[in-house]
Amino acid sequence: MPVIEKKRTRDLPQINERIRFPKIRVIDTDGAQLGIMPPQEALQLAEEKELDLVLLSDKADPPVCRIMDYGKYKFEQEKKAREARKKQHTADVKEVKMRYKIEEHDYNVRVKQAERFLKDGDKVKATVMFRGREIQHSDLAEDLLKRMAKDLEPFGEVQQVPKKEGRNMMMLISPKK
Repeated sequence: MPVIEKKRTRDLPQINERIRFPKIRVIDTDGAQLGIMPPQEALQLAEEKELDLVLLSDKADPPVCRIMDYGKYKFEQEKKAREARKKQHTADVKEVKMRYKIEEHDYNVRVKQAERFLKDGDKVKATVMFRGREIQHSDLAEDLLKRMAKDLEPFGEVQQVPKKEGRNMMMLISPKK
């Protein structure tokens, strides 16, 4: 005996015959309220206009439905969602690398880069690299990173204090809200 799977009505949109409420508030295509009526009556009105009855809010008392073209409505919703995704900015982690023996001008260039990244809303990972025996001077690198944090204070706050990771010392700065 084959097992017949019942279609899940949860995933389907609440339109036309799927609206199961004793009474609903109906809004016309132009936004005018047609009042409270049974869904069958509202569905007849929608079919006369060759449109769909779409549930907008089931939390209201009574639930609110609108007579509209469902295909067009769905397209508009997808379009809005696409626009929202386009405008969304994801915070990336940008890195500025240097050595603890960095010259003043080079240091200023790194600070300017980090400042630009923070203004764009990205996090900045400031890394000081060590080569050979330079690792003995980790205190100088820590001072450099603390100086950088102080210089970038107007644009961001330290999210992770300077810490050693292998042959590098790094610090994370996030933009101010």
